[in-house]
Amino acid sequence: MVAVVTGGSRGIGKAVAEALLEKGFTVIVTARNRGTEIEELEKVYKEKVLFVSCDISKEDDREKLAAFVKESFGRLDLLVNNAGVAPRERKDILEITSEDFDYLTDINLKGTFFVTQVLAPLLIKNEKSRIVNISSMSAYTASVNRGEYCISKAGIGMITKLFAARLAEYGVSVIEIRPGIIETDMTSKVKEKYEKLIAEGITPINRMGRPEDVAKCVISVAEGNFDFCTGTVIDCDGGFNVRRL
Repeated sequence: MVAVVTGGSRGIGKAVAEALLEKGFTVIVTARNRGTEIEELEKVYKEKVLFVSCDISKEDDREKLAAFVKESFGRLDLLVNNAGVAPRERKDILEITSEDFDYLTDINLKGTFFVTQVLAPLLIKNEKSRIVNISSMSAYTASVNRGEYCISKAGIGMITKLFAARLAEYGVSVIEIRPGIIETDMTSKVKEKYEKLIAEGITPINRMGRPEDVAKCVISVAEGNFDFCTGTVIDCDGGFNVRRL
């Protein structure tokens, strides 16, 4: 079984890649830079982990990734669209610039769409393959100091539905996972704020999530436990999605 995990050099992506490797997958990990954590995976899993330098916002890099998978394996069993960035600076929606917007959406939204498009022919070749899109609770939660991020994650929800509808005839299921407050590099700068909110009860489960929590959801999809589902959302958020009185 062959998987591609975009943005797999750290955080959620690295946890997903490691969990898939533990399950016997050969994992192609993409990121802009290799990083020490990728090197650590290579030492442990040897030839089962392959690194491809890829900025998913760039067409040439996406084509290079697809060519590598095709030449190396001729097929793909699982695509995990995890690559994404936070705003370089949190700004009120009345202050963000078009440059701020383009930087983030070119990676999170446009990049995700076109990576899926370019790898779709390799997924279609299989009797059963799967796509997992890592979104966020920000897909439906308004944060006015990072509006471009929320828009990008909401857009991934529609990418999920579009490809679910288009690829179902080929046996490709598409699942969206929406992590909540996960302890990663991306949230480290606001960890104190999130810990306070959790202590005050913003989530029924009283802790921050871990990358491994998201990885477990991916593994469940990868093992076929959601094969009668497509376009489906899995909330991995400690219950943040539950409305309470």
